[in-house]
Amino acid sequence: MAHDRRPIAGAPGPPMIRRTTAADERCEAAAEWVVRLAAPDLSEAEALAFDAWLAASGDNRAAYDAALAVWIEFGAEAPAVLAGLRAERGVRPRWGLRPRYAAIAAMGAAAAAAAAAVIVPALGPATVAQAYATAAGEHRSVTLADGTRIDLNAATRLTVAYRRHERDVTLAEGEAVFDVTHDLRRPFVIAAGDRAVRVVGTEFDVRRRAGQLSVSVARGAVEVVPAGEAPGEAFRLHPGQRLEHAEGAAQARIALIAPDEALSWRSGRLVYRGEPLAQVVADLNAQFRKPIRIADPALAAEPISGVLVLDDETAVVRRLALLVSAHTVPSDGGVILQRNETPPKR
Repeated sequence: MAHDRRPIAGAPGPPMIRRTTAADERCEAAAEWVVRLAAPDLSEAEALAFDAWLAASGDNRAAYDAALAVWIEFGAEAPAVLAGLRAERGVRPRWGLRPRYAAIAAMGAAAAAAAAAVIVPALGPATVAQAYATAAGEHRSVTLADGTRIDLNAATRLTVAYRRHERDVTLAEGEAVFDVTHDLRRPFVIAAGDRAVRVVGTEFDVRRRAGQLSVSVARGAVEVVPAGEAPGEAFRLHPGQRLEHAEGAAQARIALIAPDEALSWRSGRLVYRGEPLAQVVADLNAQFRKPIRIADPALAAEPISGVLVLDDETAVVRRLALLVSAHTVPSDGGVILQRNETPPKR
């Protein structure tokens, strides 16, 4: 007797097997990185691994940005999310979510829980802005309430204000290295002229002197975007990259550097790769009390490449003059750099 193989009405069919795609795996990895980067015990090796994963492809960066947006949204809605979770307590969870959405949901729950535990003190009004400044030749290190460390170079002025959704810094003039504590709920934003630098946790240098801005990244990822109605495009910088920008211009230039070069001034060295003499002199005038001036615009635009060790001012100026085939002339308590005249041909 032949068996009837027709399906029984109402009986469950065979389980459907869904193949995991590369996009699913990328979204899962992005969600896991967002959660891991928010952990207080993130190691240096993990930070470097994240940098490598992020730099591997544009798809990875897009997936991370999407996951980060979900995390921030869950963080902002933490009270409502937690209320919903409490209302659903005891209700059996629905299994079988796709890997992508399961990872995002887990990330959102973690964000909500973290927000409930940590975000409450940040919901009040902004704290009073705290100002920090250094004089010529002075260096200073400060540690903020969230553990972020700022190393101020000489002749630097900045203010810090913590707000509900952001940690805001305004760099009026000078240079500083920022080692920012991870806080995905409150990005760390630095206003520097017509650009804003946005991070959630990384180590980088920002220099703003005489209308010239540079942002150099040693660890992590940094976004530099036009502020307000300023022209230009947004850039995402990774370790070993430096953005150079003249305030008011639409363009910016990206250069490659050794990551430790971005922080070299903290150990008494200034490293230059094709930067104009005017920028070098502006940096030196922040370090020393005797002003250095440049005799003519052509000399001021001369590109400089080399390392200047900050020891004795007279010795530093002498080395600089040798780099650009110039000599110094005493003037008004300082010195003037003048180009050496080319000897006449015989």
